[in-house]
Amino acid sequence: MQRIQKILSERGIASRRAAEKMIASGRVTVNGVTAQTGQAVDGARDVIRIDGKKIPAAPKPVYLMLHKPRGVMTTMSDDKGRATVMDFIDGIDERVVPVGRLDYDSEGLLIMTNDGELVHALTHPSREVDKVYRVRVKGDVTAGVNKLNRPVVLDGKRLPAPEIEVTEHLDDRGTLMMTIHTGVNRQVRRMCELAGLRVQRLRRVAVGPLALGDLKPGAWRYLSSEEFNELRKIL
Repeated sequence: MQRIQKILSERGIASRRAAEKMIASGRVTVNGVTAQTGQAVDGARDVIRIDGKKIPAAPKPVYLMLHKPRGVMTTMSDDKGRATVMDFIDGIDERVVPVGRLDYDSEGLLIMTNDGELVHALTHPSREVDKVYRVRVKGDVTAGVNKLNRPVVLDGKRLPAPEIEVTEHLDDRGTLMMTIHTGVNRQVRRMCELAGLRVQRLRRVAVGPLALGDLKPGAWRYLSSEEFNELRKIL
């Protein structure tokens, strides 16, 4: 059971706010009876109509991972004409959206789906889903890692120290594997900056149980049933 405005939104009919206005104006019915805002309905069984016309059936659930390249926006469109993640998703009829974000200069694993509940579950702060990044940095790596091993405040939020593994270290350059559980804007870059390290390249290599593996930049693939099942276990 779901709130009716949520169903209308998920099926691409209108935003939740616009759907609420439709309902309030009496344009929406459920099984022939005028709907009420917040009404719980069964999208698979109940007959929902707008102005007498039956709404489209729920789309087939789609779950995929994209290797977002650098220089690409994690948005559905861009008013400046820059490439977006949607430019790389072809061959499917369903409309999918990115789960969370990777900034313009970052790359790596990005989950995309049309499952609104999964999007909410993976992005809600209370879930604390692990996200692993391979970060190439320049600066005093030893001193920087020591600073990264302390909690930090970003956007007024006190964030725990990330889990860090130094995989390469030569002079003033190094590569870190950083695991975070929160989702503040540009978090990894900003934490490194506060620690005196300049990020030269940042790639997300894992989200929860999902690993990027050898998927090439710009390529995408559907999640396997095993990957999906493992993902659901952490939610």
